[in-house]
Amino acid sequence: MTSRFEQALEKLKTTGVRMTPQRHAILAYLLDTMMHPTADDIYRALEDRFPSMSVATVYNNLKVFIEAGLVRELTYGDDSSRFDSDMSDHYHAICDSCGKIVDFEHPPLHEVEWSAARQTGFQVKGHRLEVYGLCPDCMPVPIKH
Repeated sequence: MTSRFEQALEKLKTTGVRMTPQRHAILAYLLDTMMHPTADDIYRALEDRFPSMSVATVYNNLKVFIEAGLVRELTYGDDSSRFDSDMSDHYHAICDSCGKIVDFEHPPLHEVEWSAARQTGFQVKGHRLEVYGLCPDCMPVPIKH
């Protein structure tokens, strides 16, 4: 069985994308992390290995990965897009305090899409569900009496 990384490399190869050392490292970082990093997070994680790499290089590579269907961009209206290499149907829990994003599984909510299409006339192509609260690291420690 081939790894997610090997499958991603093959997909990029078939679309004619040339693999540079930086592109290879950015892809490996995205596929290995359970976080949902920003471009700056990726840059900071790799800058010691690639001192000549810029944040623009990271953004340009992320765009290539999005176009190839390997990564999705999660936008939140604050100019700090996060990137998710898990392209399966899943949802996100987001910490109101630290911003951590954690994946969780739940059966896809296709009924919501169908209902939205019926009620609005939209041709619905997908949805995104997020729940918000405090992660375990940010929850206040209960005071013992």
